[in-house]
Amino acid sequence: MSVLKDLQPTNVFKFFEELCQIPHGSKNEKVISDYLVNFAKERNLEVIQDKALNVIIKKAATEGYENAPTVIIQGHMDMVCEKTSDSDHDFEKDPLELRIIDGKVYATNTTLGADNGIAVAYGLALLDSKDMHHPAIEFVATTDEETGMGGAEALDTKDLKGKILLNIDSEEQGIFLVSCAGGITKKVYLPCNWEKNENTTLKLEVTALKGGHSGMEIIKQRGNANKLMGRLLYVISKEVNFNISSLNGGAKHNAIPRHCETIITLNDKDVEKVKALVKEFDATFKNELRVQDKDVSAVATDIAKVEEHLTNDTTCKLISLLNLIPDGIQAMSNDIEGLVETSLNVGVISTSRESVEFVAAIRSAVRSSKYALSDKLDNLAQLVGAKVEIESEYPEWQYNPDSKIRDLCVNVYKEVTGQAAQVSAIHAGLECGLLMEKMQGTDMISFGPDLADVHTPNEHMNIESVATIWNFLKALLENIK
Repeated sequence: MSVLKDLQPTNVFKFFEELCQIPHGSKNEKVISDYLVNFAKERNLEVIQDKALNVIIKKAATEGYENAPTVIIQGHMDMVCEKTSDSDHDFEKDPLELRIIDGKVYATNTTLGADNGIAVAYGLALLDSKDMHHPAIEFVATTDEETGMGGAEALDTKDLKGKILLNIDSEEQGIFLVSCAGGITKKVYLPCNWEKNENTTLKLEVTALKGGHSGMEIIKQRGNANKLMGRLLYVISKEVNFNISSLNGGAKHNAIPRHCETIITLNDKDVEKVKALVKEFDATFKNELRVQDKDVSAVATDIAKVEEHLTNDTTCKLISLLNLIPDGIQAMSNDIEGLVETSLNVGVISTSRESVEFVAAIRSAVRSSKYALSDKLDNLAQLVGAKVEIESEYPEWQYNPDSKIRDLCVNVYKEVTGQAAQVSAIHAGLECGLLMEKMQGTDMISFGPDLADVHTPNEHMNIESVATIWNFLKALLENIK
């Protein structure tokens, strides 16, 4: 039974709900990409699907708009797959379980994927419409945006004629983005040396944090479970001799980690001392994060003895790397008040037989600052004998002072809503940066409805805002002549 069937605008929510029935995490977009192709074929629309599974759908101009400039409507089809610790949801095969609470759409115990499923839903509703007035439309749905913008990087833009691009991947209604940060996703591998364990084993956890998008929410200075664990381990190491058996935290490089877990081995006589230190840090964390992460928790639990642990040397290097690696805001912008300029998110840590792997997301609106922070990570890795590689990189999107679409958006938004729009920049990566490099001279802007807590199981979308942006989008296209 449809959960969203009574919501307006009907077609937008209809298509959004259909998308939610199709698993579409990053690198698992084949089914949803084929769905978009079939959608186009059923309506006799020109469609292109490339090897990266990007989809371009073209719709001719309506009467009276034949000479208007072609408009590109763009968003990404993949979503971040995060769930609560008690959820058994399988993102490879299960549909999202939608619910409506207080005028907002949620998924149950998982991310909603409104980032960026709502852009695709808007695009499909536009392509399906029979009564809208608009120029020629080129709808572009890219893949793999959340794990490095692979789809946008692979997109062959020779198939696109438009010189105006509307990116619907912003999360605050009335805020129009005209610039974004560039980024580097970097992996650090610390080699593991193992030895047999004869000691008692404890599990340490830092958990119950809010997390969030590492670009959008970084300014809120929420706790990073991985970094808090680093502090805890270092303080314990000054009081007690122990070895690390495993260290695992975070789920996505571009999400602030909500949980980190470490298995340590230690002498029986030190167990109570470690538990006391953890209890002290639980209170410390709760005090420090009482505003932004009041539910944070640090706990120590007895578990069965493990067979092996990392050597003293590897344990020491791991604690040093974890405690010293930069994280959070590194610099604020001097151009735009309140905008984060440069940051780093230690998003994922995982232990294998060969190495402990760190995955970090570096962001900056200034290219030289991005590389300077990347070099700092390299330098730190060298000191502990770790290896570094770049997994992905994307460019920043620079502000265009001569943008005509920006001015039109501001005027149309005021006419539709009666409210003044805000022109801003974002400390997150948008595909506009990559697309601008391929499509020099294209006039771009990014906007969208109100979304909150994206990249977390509490992600939700404001229903009224979805309708407002739909009305704005229709009016904007009518005014592009």
